[in-house]
Amino acid sequence: MGVVPEVPLGCSGKTIPAIGLGTVADPRVDSETTKAAVLEAIKAGYHHFDTAFAYGSEQPLGEAIAEALSLGLVKSRDEFFITTKLWCTFAERDQIVSAIKMSLKNLQLDYIDMYLIHLPLRLTQQMTKTPVPKEAIKPLDIESVWEAMEECQNLCLTKGIGVSNFSCKMLAHLLSFAKIPPAVNQVELNPFWRQKKLREFCKEKGIHITAYSPLGANGTRWGDNRIVGCDVLNEIAKAKGKTTAQVSLRWVYEQGASMIPKSFNKERMRQNLDIFDWCLTEEESHKINQLPQRKGSTLTSIFGPHDFLLEIEAELEQDSEA
Repeated sequence: MGVVPEVPLGCSGKTIPAIGLGTVADPRVDSETTKAAVLEAIKAGYHHFDTAFAYGSEQPLGEAIAEALSLGLVKSRDEFFITTKLWCTFAERDQIVSAIKMSLKNLQLDYIDMYLIHLPLRLTQQMTKTPVPKEAIKPLDIESVWEAMEECQNLCLTKGIGVSNFSCKMLAHLLSFAKIPPAVNQVELNPFWRQKKLREFCKEKGIHITAYSPLGANGTRWGDNRIVGCDVLNEIAKAKGKTTAQVSLRWVYEQGASMIPKSFNKERMRQNLDIFDWCLTEEESHKINQLPQRKGSTLTSIFGPHDFLLEIEAELEQDSEA
């Protein structure tokens, strides 16, 4: 198994591992399960780990990193690329520096590699159940929020800042005033949600895309088996002697994106790394690009069908292929 390649983060000269491990689990698992999975991933060759305050996985990830360092599995913290995210309840100018410091404490780290705005909205109360009351969901004051995100980078609390689940329209607005442009937009990207318009926009603007749910998030409330159960992908996989998951991940990689598949299964973790020494043919890529489009994760499925969220979903829908 080869070394995971690094892909460039825009024109910054910085890079990000092409594949990392996602740590969101639905339903949630205990901390020891997450910690053990991260240690297995480190042994397999993973260096990028994606977490978020909302996932509840920052603390076990931090414990795993500390243990890996003490065991000599890696030489230094600098070998890791750690992404975490600002949750919606802290998405206000005067709360953001405190929020990243809280994540750093959970992770037992001095800095984060990439700090992302988790969602383009603000919550005025903690989520205790869904749907969330309409009055608790507010538009994001992106100018003041981004100013605080820039402060996080200027304070060296994070090496990079970015966003997640942002549309072309949202990114264009952000770029109109940002002193530090977003390095990353983390979005759903897989053969069934190809995001062609968004990919082209981000490439033009020097914003790197990281793909979540590159395998369709099978087994979660928001995912399904449309990737692993796809006949077209299965046929390609059989012809190449690969798994369906590997074909999907290879397709994402060939779009220039990095990715964070979530699997706590030791064998599948290793299989997911084995995608870099072969290619899809032009015909195979064409077949994949003809698959019907359907987004898996939606804001309305998580928070409720509120008008404000429906407007955001409409923007996001416009950024994928027809």
